[in-house]
Amino acid sequence: MTKQGKSPRIRYDEGCLAAHALNLIGDRWALLVVRELMFAPKRFQMIRNGLPGITASVLAGRLEQLAAVGVVDHAERLGIYALTDAGRSLLPVLEALCRWALTVPGHDPSRFISPSALMISMGVNLMRDRTGGREALAGFDFGSEAFEMRLSGGRLQTTVVTSPEAPFVLSGTGNTLAAAVYGSTPLADLASTGAVRAEGDFAAAEGFLLLFKLGLQT
Repeated sequence: MTKQGKSPRIRYDEGCLAAHALNLIGDRWALLVVRELMFAPKRFQMIRNGLPGITASVLAGRLEQLAAVGVVDHAERLGIYALTDAGRSLLPVLEALCRWALTVPGHDPSRFISPSALMISMGVNLMRDRTGGREALAGFDFGSEAFEMRLSGGRLQTTVVTSPEAPFVLSGTGNTLAAAVYGSTPLADLASTGAVRAEGDFAAAEGFLLLFKLGLQT
């Protein structure tokens, strides 16, 4: 593990910029830790909740490493971890990885999807050609986390909130809401089975979900 103020361990002894980046953020779980902090600071256990399979010791190590290279700040008194500007600037890297993943086989959407993962995914899979200058505000409530997603100028801005105040709010897990966004089952059917709860303007919610498709955008 690296300590704050010390140079990171050199894994790739090359002058390549990609190798330099991987020396800093290329360890297993590192970018997924960044993903979980992309929209808001979190405590240790909340980060871990979004990363099934990671052990407490590995997560502690990754957070220490990311802090050492200036990607994460740790407010020790409050026990909260937050991304620095350098950490937040990794969002396009995560989005590019999502786009690349759409080009290769093997993706299994039935596996665990965290709320942050779904929010990032929706930014990648918005069909901008369908937005047509449309303005919209959507709410998503995952129980432990909630977001407001604003569509404006063909782009999405996602914000963590305590309680969404939007024309409609969709509630569920990362996986059930991913099914609502990308799946073939109509929202009304998902709501009738209890997989997703929809509050507010149902027609607006249905129209908003039609703006997303899990696949390469042309």
